[in-house]
Amino acid sequence: MEYRNAMKPPAPRSTARRTPLVLAVLTLIAIAAFAAVSRLVTRLKANEKQIGWHSFEAGLAEVQSGRPERALDDFRAALSYDRDNPQYQLSLARALRDTGRLNEAEAYLLHLWEASPQDSTINLALARLAVRRQSVEEALRYYHNAIYGAWPTDADKNRRQTRFELIEFLLKQNAKPQAQAELMALAQVLPPDSAQHLTVADLMRQTQDYQGALDQYKIVLKLDHANLSALAGAGDSAFQLGQYRTAEKYLQQALAIQPGNTQVRAQFQTASLILQSDPFLRHISDAERNRRISVAFAHAGERLKGCAQSRNIDLPAKPANESSAQNSGANDLQSLWARWQAARPRVRRLNSPTNADLPDTLMDLVQEIEQQTAQRCGEPSGLDLALLLGARGRETADQ
Repeated sequence: MEYRNAMKPPAPRSTARRTPLVLAVLTLIAIAAFAAVSRLVTRLKANEKQIGWHSFEAGLAEVQSGRPERALDDFRAALSYDRDNPQYQLSLARALRDTGRLNEAEAYLLHLWEASPQDSTINLALARLAVRRQSVEEALRYYHNAIYGAWPTDADKNRRQTRFELIEFLLKQNAKPQAQAELMALAQVLPPDSAQHLTVADLMRQTQDYQGALDQYKIVLKLDHANLSALAGAGDSAFQLGQYRTAEKYLQQALAIQPGNTQVRAQFQTASLILQSDPFLRHISDAERNRRISVAFAHAGERLKGCAQSRNIDLPAKPANESSAQNSGANDLQSLWARWQAARPRVRRLNSPTNADLPDTLMDLVQEIEQQTAQRCGEPSGLDLALLLGARGRETADQ
């Protein structure tokens, strides 16, 4: 055995030396090939992303042209090249929503929301989806998420615009209490900009929050004292609150700027007539108070007579005594006429110091007559309207 091993020829030295060199060369070739493949893959992915971006831009152009239906294929093509791109997913979801594919849109949006629940743009898209479904509860949830969430830029401006959008939706749904709450919150964060305060004031008036509207109109007028819309709006808000003195002031200023405004003029004339006929205003003499009560009482009788005639209701010619008139039913025109006739002789005793409650008694009857005739014969005008409204705002008229 030892003899056989001794007879084998030794390995050539040149071959032994070349082996490491060959391995090194092969390694370098492999590295170069891997790098080339990596560059090729990277370039391929970059090309795919570029194609996806072009498809995305084409989809945006279709949306901006009012063709979201045609944008769907572009956005889907963009996603096929960049499947996890949240911008593409959001744009596709919006296009699906705007074309009425609400369930598909919701699936994309909820997937995005789960990854970024604080993202305001995603929450806003979900809010608009809820608007499409006319779901007040869902809209409130996602609009609030958007308002208080994270905006990429112009956070304050976007929050205000989003709340305005929510308020408009609530008003369309006739959800006035919720709209009032949103307007109150919005009013607290407005910049000193007359246009924005005016918009909030108009919306508050639309929700019948007249005090809030009046406060906002006053802010507008501090910034722009000759703003016609604010003057007219402040006048109307004060009028609705029964603050006829304040209403008269603002409406008069509005008429000084625009004398031909018939609506403002009619409201101004009514406010002035209320103040001229109200017997309970402060700082008027007893004689003037009694005169106003006498005029109001006589006018209410004429209104009652005319209303009854228009309804073909016969009124008793003979005055009833006051107790029987009280017992005949206050909602009946004939009963009111009997009560008016029974109270008529007492008007002459307004000057008597022993009849301290008489002014209230007579004006309460005037109010009942104006209310009943308004219900039976339609909304009054002129002095009758002034007497009706003045009675409603008896405590606030001089404000």
